[in-house]
Amino acid sequence: MLSEEKLQGQKILVVEDNDFVRMQIVRYLNDAGYVAIEAQDGTKGLILLAADIALVIIDVRMAPMDGFEFIKAIRGRRAEVPLIVVTGDQNPDLLNEASKWSVSAVLIKPVQKERLISMVDRAIQKFSKKQMDSIKNGVTK
Repeated sequence: MLSEEKLQGQKILVVEDNDFVRMQIVRYLNDAGYVAIEAQDGTKGLILLAADIALVIIDVRMAPMDGFEFIKAIRGRRAEVPLIVVTGDQNPDLLNEASKWSVSAVLIKPVQKERLISMVDRAIQKFSKKQMDSIKNGVTK
């Protein structure tokens, strides 16, 4: 598992069209020691997506590209980057869709700071462990 120091400084892409929600999430992440990169919509988010992004937080209901269109585009580029979906929609179909695309967590708005940071920490640690395991398995084969 990554130590708290190693989680510090990880880059997280926040794709959210609501300025207030995006600024709130960015502030929570910065307070926790993460580096937040902001995008107002999915199109801008795809432009900002880089190899050193440790995790993406994405809103579902956005225009012109909605959250799941963005997720489909990401999965075509970086299949395993952890994703956390934030939404005001509590539709059960949304959870099924999120599961289909291997979303790490779904958070309902308003986003609570402690829950957000807990989910971010857990998703990054799980992804890092998975990467380390595949490196180890590749070396031992």
